Amino acid sequence: MRITGGKYVRRIIACPPGEIRPAMDRMRESLFAILGDLSGLSFLDLFSGSGCVAIEAASRGAEPVHLVEMDKGKKSTIEKNMSIIDESYRLFMMDVFRFLSSGAYSYSIVYADPPFPMENKISILESVEKNNTVKDDGLFIIHIPSEERKLWEDKIGSFSLTDERKYGRSIVLFYRKVKDDKDR
Repeated sequence: MRITGGKYVRRIIACPPGEIRPAMDRMRESLFAILGDLSGLSFLDLFSGSGCVAIEAASRGAEPVHLVEMDKGKKSTIEKNMSIIDESYRLFMMDVFRFLSSGAYSYSIVYADPPFPMENKISILESVEKNNTVKDDGLFIIHIPSEERKLWEDKIGSFSLTDERKYGRSIVLFYRKVKDDKDR
């Protein structure tokens, strides 16, 4: 795999052992073209696998970048891959829901690429909302199989669907967190 843009463009990234479904180069390139310059924004990569999405975010200026991966067999590959970046990052080797329930951090952008066989992926967004993991006006982005699109409403809690892109047999949904009206 290669980084598709930004300051680390064309850098080669290793693929860890075990089950992994790396985000397609075309999909990652398109995703980050939509997001644009990420300078000054924090980024969370859930189900990070190889860390390539986190590196793409750092390559475009995101900092800090945090990654969550449960499979301990992927740790050394993720750390090796992340060693190419200058930006601050932190790798959490734990279950995504355990990480989210801690409520320890809030991010400008949260990207989730759960295993396609995983059921009830909406619970990821529900946990993100419950634990205030996305800052006001921030984004929650999820990569899912196209056949699951019908399960995702245009509005889920304080999140509103703002964009969706189809890539072969998968789709990427972009939800923006609407600022709480109580602050007005």
